[in-house]
Amino acid sequence: MRLRTFESFWLLKNGLLYTYPSLNKNIDCEVAVIGGGITGALTSHALVEAGYNVALLDKGDIGQGSSAATTSMLQYEIDVPMYKLTNLIGEEGASICNKAGIDAIKKIKSLIEKNKIDCGFGEKHSLYIAHNRKAGKELYVEFEMRNKHHLGVRWLNAADVMKQYKIKCYGAILSNTAASVDAYKLTHELIKMNKERGMQVFDQTELEKFELDKPVPTIVTSDGNTITCQRVIFCSGYEATTMLKENIARLFYTYATVSEQNIAIPQKLNDTLIWDTNDPYLYMRTTDDGRLLIGGEDSSNNISLFKQKIKERKASRLVKNLRKILPEVNFIQDFNWGGTFGSTKDGLPYIGESPEFKNALFVLGFGGNGITFSIQAMDIVVDLMKGRENQLAYYYRFGR
Repeated sequence: MRLRTFESFWLLKNGLLYTYPSLNKNIDCEVAVIGGGITGALTSHALVEAGYNVALLDKGDIGQGSSAATTSMLQYEIDVPMYKLTNLIGEEGASICNKAGIDAIKKIKSLIEKNKIDCGFGEKHSLYIAHNRKAGKELYVEFEMRNKHHLGVRWLNAADVMKQYKIKCYGAILSNTAASVDAYKLTHELIKMNKERGMQVFDQTELEKFELDKPVPTIVTSDGNTITCQRVIFCSGYEATTMLKENIARLFYTYATVSEQNIAIPQKLNDTLIWDTNDPYLYMRTTDDGRLLIGGEDSSNNISLFKQKIKERKASRLVKNLRKILPEVNFIQDFNWGGTFGSTKDGLPYIGESPEFKNALFVLGFGGNGITFSIQAMDIVVDLMKGRENQLAYYYRFGR
């Protein structure tokens, strides 16, 4: 197996697409967006579209956090199955949140097509497979719940899945709506486009102090420069959890590996995202340059001294697990990497105001479909900024 750096496939494939200056002066704006990943890119785009004067700031280079590590699978499904989510927020709420994911995938497709963004976007199906017999029975309950709410699903038995995908499993849900994308490239292209429309963008800018309860909210950088604004939107992912007293998410380290190009796989895998019912779950997708990407092996431990060994061991386990369900595929690793992500107790994001901070909104899209949640946040944030009601904001609220 080839030993690789910690850099993700997306970063190595694309390189550092665009760079921006660090902030070395005082600036004003209506809205300061903190975080230059896919969430910040989508949120700032929605705000620019709504007519706001926006400044986007990141302490590192654009897109080099979780957006460079994500497997970029766009699914409407929530990590907590719909029948279990019903027990937490009610059947109507579970239906609303799942349907919002379907709408989000359609929305991002429209945005990418309208602006002619080259980011490897492709519509796909999603196949949710049962890893054992017990899981198969539970998954069929999930299928019945989704089918009841017209989410565009079909049930495939084990023989169907083997015939069509050459995958060993105990039944599966096939969903009509899913997609894949290069989130790192989409992040860069969106931010560049909105910079050209007048958005201020600063990277490599460390923010030291947030004075948000002042009559004019102010952010102070480590170099003493200030950003004055009306509202601050935190799109800083798992890093925002260190700011909050409310325990909103469990953080973990997850891993991925991608094959060499032109891998021989069953044809249907090119059009389908795959994930299973195991815990932690295995997931896979193809890339637009002919590779197979697999991810999972989540862990709460990531000892710095052994990072490289852990990463290599986790990548090997991913390939071993792949061979259990796809024994005919010869997966030769080309790149592997890891990244920090988070999950919530109900699988839902936190989007909206926190009582801990004045004049601020948070967009924290935790979970396996964090990008889909970030797309939903585009409408939620604009509605909250304008004082309008938003149905999803209730389910994604702080203090729930």
